[in-house]
Amino acid sequence: MSDAVSDAEPTSAPAPVHSVAHPAGHAHGGHSHGPLMKLAVGAIGVVFGDIGTSPLYALRDTFAGHHKLPLDLLHIYGIISLMFWSMMIIVTFKYVSVIMRADNKGEGGSLALLALINQHTDGKRWGKGIILLGVFATALFYGDSMITPAVSVMGAIEGVAVYRPDMHPLIVPLVVGILIGLFFIQSRGTEKVAAFFGPIMLVYFGTIAVLGALSIAQYPQVISALSPHHAVTMFLADPYRGFLAMGAAVLAVTGAEALYADMGHFGRSPIRISWLAFVLPALVLNYLGQASLLIRNPAALESPFYYLAPEWFQWPLLFIASCAAVIASQAVISGAFSVTQQAIQLGFIPRMTIKHTSTAAGQIYIPVINWALMIAVILLVLVFQRSSNLTAAYGIAVTGAMLIDNFLLAVVLFKLWQWKGPAAIAMLALFFAIDGAYLGANMTKIPDGGWVPLVMGVAIFTLLTTWSRGRALMRENMAEGTIPLEVFTKSAHSSAARVSGTAIFMASTAAGVPSALLHNIKHNKVLHERVVILTVSIEDVPYVDPEERYSVKDFGNGFYRLTLRFGFLEETDVPAALQGVSMCGEPFNMMKTSFFLSRQTLIPSDKPGMALWREKLFAWMLRNAASAMEFFRLPTNRVVELGSQLKI
Repeated sequence: MSDAVSDAEPTSAPAPVHSVAHPAGHAHGGHSHGPLMKLAVGAIGVVFGDIGTSPLYALRDTFAGHHKLPLDLLHIYGIISLMFWSMMIIVTFKYVSVIMRADNKGEGGSLALLALINQHTDGKRWGKGIILLGVFATALFYGDSMITPAVSVMGAIEGVAVYRPDMHPLIVPLVVGILIGLFFIQSRGTEKVAAFFGPIMLVYFGTIAVLGALSIAQYPQVISALSPHHAVTMFLADPYRGFLAMGAAVLAVTGAEALYADMGHFGRSPIRISWLAFVLPALVLNYLGQASLLIRNPAALESPFYYLAPEWFQWPLLFIASCAAVIASQAVISGAFSVTQQAIQLGFIPRMTIKHTSTAAGQIYIPVINWALMIAVILLVLVFQRSSNLTAAYGIAVTGAMLIDNFLLAVVLFKLWQWKGPAAIAMLALFFAIDGAYLGANMTKIPDGGWVPLVMGVAIFTLLTTWSRGRALMRENMAEGTIPLEVFTKSAHSSAARVSGTAIFMASTAAGVPSALLHNIKHNKVLHERVVILTVSIEDVPYVDPEERYSVKDFGNGFYRLTLRFGFLEETDVPAALQGVSMCGEPFNMMKTSFFLSRQTLIPSDKPGMALWREKLFAWMLRNAASAMEFFRLPTNRVVELGSQLKI
């Protein structure tokens, strides 16, 4: 690992490439292609795993969790009404109907939306605050990525003890074994496995819908629980416990943000069809079925999900639910890889080794993230032991991210879509009220485990902002005293011997002379026939149009300044991009081209630009960043590194 290759850092500055948030939207809202129903089935397998496995524990933990509720008609009807209308307002209205219309060239998620907003907030005083909120939402997502596999798999495997109490001691070892296996197969890619996700989740949702319907048939009056007046009645009769119950009821909408984050993979329409036509009805039927069962048999509270099954179907249900839990975990792990790739490209995370497991876009594997997640997930399982203990930690990350999405949405409504004040304010007030109430209710669970995602979120937020700030300080210091390239080319042309071939000097900014070039001419006193100053720029869009991939400025005497532009979801393969460059003289031949990188080593500063502990943290991150040679796919035998020292 190199200490740093700052001259080769990709920039994430705005560029003459812009995207648009479409209030009305196009057909799919993404860049996926294929039959609509096939995409809809695929979305069921990838997008809805998290929210789909919520029936395993959501209703149970509302009544038997850390803030227990009386198991009577008032509270059962009230909670079912609360869950149903939360799914309708938060998932159906907020995410499916509104937020999914805000796409960055088809891509969704907090970072994609943040990149889109960033194009319209440059120079604004409140722009930095919005960016920090978006970064914190990303930090909370990592916390969610650690908790989801643990709670989903454990919630499913606990069915073993429901059917065979004597097997209870085997639950934790089984869960750990499944999770280790899941993380170990990540390096092989998930494309083939993912082909089975949709059909398996179809079977799962169909199964829970049928079981719910059979239970409803034994107490049809439970359907009336969908009326919103039952939730209102419960809060009026028992406001304190009703408020506390929201901390568990929110588990019914965990994974709602996945609809938006995965929009680029499937498109807007397939996700909407999957949710409205299949997933939502299945969830509602199952929750109503569990409520019917609890009214008829309060003893089923131990696991109302598994007790819905007749005796002959208990073990098949356990197998189907376990498969669904693994799929939900796989989806969130893949999501962590994608978010990390975006964060690297946008300059919030150091370079990491990214392996492409398929020719399909988005099929990537990041070893550091994979093993870090595995350790964190297994530690959570070993510490908390039960899914009901983990659900206390679950809600805060989800509700925190949902609340932050409201701030990002507010910018979209007023700045991008130009909505009228009253309509936008009324809608935002509804979203803020609901998400704020859910977050407040979850805050009461901090002593019981809710501190876990908060600590994770703050730690990751600190890492992300420290890296972003440190990079900015490095560039500022490197820019001081730089020589304009126009001046340098005139003097260097006559003062150094020219040798055959092409030299490409990586530069982090499109101004001045990179330090590697200055060191080369100072110590080696030679210049190649063709000298190219190359800057890699990461744009605020997921993909850059091929015709806007590069720009070239010819300074004469064999000197060129070249800028290569990539989207934040694209692989930064520099040699491949150079094959398409036709304005730097003759075509690039990798066997006659040398790449010069500058490796900077940080030294203590008398007046550090940030706190000393953050400077040391940044230096540690810098030392452990992946090499620029690997990140930019440079040929290993054509790279020269020149070192220097730098204060920040």
